[in-house]
Amino acid sequence: MNAGDSGLPRWVLLPAGLGVSLIVLPLAAMATRLEWPRFVELVTSESSLAALRLSLLTSLLATLACLALGVPLALVLARGRFRGQRLLRALVLLPLVLPPVVGGVALLYTFGRRGLLGPVLEAAGWQVAFSTGAVVIAQTFVALPFLVVSLEGTLRTVGQRYEVVAATLGARPTVVLGRVTLPLVAPGLASAAILSFARALGEFGATLTFAGSLQGVTRTLPLEIYLQRVDDPQAAIALSLVLVAVAVAVIVATAGISERSAWG
Repeated sequence: MNAGDSGLPRWVLLPAGLGVSLIVLPLAAMATRLEWPRFVELVTSESSLAALRLSLLTSLLATLACLALGVPLALVLARGRFRGQRLLRALVLLPLVLPPVVGGVALLYTFGRRGLLGPVLEAAGWQVAFSTGAVVIAQTFVALPFLVVSLEGTLRTVGQRYEVVAATLGARPTVVLGRVTLPLVAPGLASAAILSFARALGEFGATLTFAGSLQGVTRTLPLEIYLQRVDDPQAAIALSLVLVAVAVAVIVATAGISERSAWG
């Protein structure tokens, strides 16, 4: 790479290289500490497989919840014009900047047995906190802003000209949404859903605080890694590398979708 060819001063290569090293070196260091002949054994233990299955299931459910809630919310923010819109956007983005454990505490005091909605839920026979449902709620809480922000940006980029034409021709709003808007933003929506899935898969703090760590019920892969780091560091490293591989796959898939979308 030649910094001069891109019009950049050569000195920027040094901090750029340091930035890359800060990301790559810890991952490489972790990989060098793993006993690779034991990798399959470590990631296929009973507790590891239970955590992996639970993580995949809850992350998928959380992604579906993000789609159900986030698509309408992104549409309101991108197409709506109303008082308090900036405040609403700030509230939607709040989980992005909140420490996850704070989100878990907030969820606990909302859905817990003594929380705001706890007595109502218990009267209906639902105990949310420290259940698999609590894991899904916690993952949705932290992943929803990713979908909303990404999809809102896509909606603003594609504009409204085709929607206006369809409305002028007599199409109803629901028809315009289903036949025009959603097909136009489909690649961006797919990327947003993948990002939400990845964020849900890696969620730790809110899940631990709100759902606890019960094997097969609430102990997801990040929680399993946290617990194994003392009892079996090799298992913690192996499972961490599994999450790294998933993250790389997500990045590649998202980049591929964005590239195909850019090329039309």
